[in-house]
Amino acid sequence: MIKEIAKSELILNEDGSIYHINLKPEHIADTVILVGDQDRVSEVSKYFDEILFETQKREFKTCVGVYKGKKLTVISTGIGPDNIDIVLNEIDALINIDLETREIKKTLKSIEIVRIGTSGALDANVPVDSFLASEYSVGLDGLNKSYNCKDVIDQELSKEFIHQTAINKDAYIIKADKGLFDKIKSDKVYAGMTATCDGFYGPQGRVLRLELNNPNYIESLHNFEYKNIRISNFEMETSAIYLLSSLLGHKACSVNAIIANRTLGEFSKDYKKTIDLLIEYVLEKLK
Repeated sequence: MIKEIAKSELILNEDGSIYHINLKPEHIADTVILVGDQDRVSEVSKYFDEILFETQKREFKTCVGVYKGKKLTVISTGIGPDNIDIVLNEIDALINIDLETREIKKTLKSIEIVRIGTSGALDANVPVDSFLASEYSVGLDGLNKSYNCKDVIDQELSKEFIHQTAINKDAYIIKADKGLFDKIKSDKVYAGMTATCDGFYGPQGRVLRLELNNPNYIESLHNFEYKNIRISNFEMETSAIYLLSSLLGHKACSVNAIIANRTLGEFSKDYKKTIDLLIEYVLEKLK
């Protein structure tokens, strides 16, 4: 067993903050909100009653503040599962690794991690400008190949998805934390299974000038159904958040503003308003 994590594996800045997200342990609240867009951090923090700390390094912008008595940390991740791998591992390191001794703490801490994002619906019954909480996520991103994660993946559902769609033999399906999902869910929010892809165009079945390897890709996803579970929407982060949070012992839930419907070919006329309404909704649920 490794007693001290090498400097090449756990990289710290000169001021003692962790390498990419530029934060120290005191900057991580018990509830962390993840957003993709760095400009969305201020769209969340504008509702805070008090700002305690702000910083930015690369696309990773952070604001720590208080909303109606509750301390929150908001971090922008940028786009994609690769960035989620950085942010989730570094958040956990700040909580559960002693940065001075470089040893894993004997008592591990669990936090809430909530993604507020945007997404395009695949299900025609999920309208543009609605909210959707991901009860499940199917990972088409490949992150599961890097970690020993068989114990946190829904093996039955994953095998059925691979069998029915035949589009990705390494696909995995994982659930949101039930307690956190139940806290956020209401009759104002659709529940669904989110497909997390490793790109925006071809990996989500979009065709501009390049042909797809599988022209039936969207149809295969649309036709998947098992025990009344169907794919509701596309995006690029949720399965990675669920996978790493489950492995590290944290509670995670992803909530999306649906700004497009791929089946109907529709796009929101005022997606910024929809995102703002979702931010207000989530903050009230978390307070």
